[in-house]
Amino acid sequence: MNDGLLKRKVRRYFKLHKRNLPWRNTIDPYAIWVSEIMLQQTQVARVIEKYTLFLTYFPNVESLARAKSKDVLQIWQGLGYNRRAKNLHKTAQYIVDKYGGEFPRSKNELKKLPGIGEYTSAAICVFAYNMPEVLIETNIRSVYIHHYFQKARIVNDKKLLPLLKRTLGKKNPREWYNALMDYGAMLKSQGENPSRKSSQYKMQAKFKGSIREARGKILAFLLEQKKPVTKKKIISYTKEIQIEIVEKALEGLIKDNFLIVMKKKISLS
Repeated sequence: MNDGLLKRKVRRYFKLHKRNLPWRNTIDPYAIWVSEIMLQQTQVARVIEKYTLFLTYFPNVESLARAKSKDVLQIWQGLGYNRRAKNLHKTAQYIVDKYGGEFPRSKNELKKLPGIGEYTSAAICVFAYNMPEVLIETNIRSVYIHHYFQKARIVNDKKLLPLLKRTLGKKNPREWYNALMDYGAMLKSQGENPSRKSSQYKMQAKFKGSIREARGKILAFLLEQKKPVTKKKIISYTKEIQIEIVEKALEGLIKDNFLIVMKKKISLS
């Protein structure tokens, strides 16, 4: 398929089936950043409700920086991968301390912020500042693999990047990427999921009975407690998960500074 045909197909689909997502109604870099962190490894439908709630409690980077860690985790509950919430909180404090609450306006400067890497820095530039940066994620991969590599078995991002650069319009990159993501989501919903051909593709690990499930349950339990609890109480609460898994989850949460232990009792840090 040639580039012009791809552009026409994507834009035609977007015109007819554009998704109304709340983070598309803002160009605030803070709100864009929150949405991008939430969307990592989480389905759009689950993010929509939490995104609106999160911004109600923490409408700007200053309010998030001032918040208590427990309050941030409380609002985050239900999204999983709680380390993202902790990193979000820390980065907000850094932005307020080092940048006076102002987000940098270049990709290179954004990448200097803790917890903001290659993709997130580019996404903030595109969706907040409408800059023509190259973005690549699962839905975008689906589009380019589907149209340019239908017969391939495995496709490396190095093969996709020149195509993204070639088809990236500089007039309105924000709209172009929204269109690509919607078109890619449609392809995946049809059962094809071309992104499985990507060398970056990984099957999500089983959640039930995993350390990830145990970590989530432990944090949810401790958020409800008014005082520190014993390890025995935590194990009793998570009795559906193997004790060895719960103990590993506890060790990890302590190591990651989610929890503290004092006089053999455990609480949120």
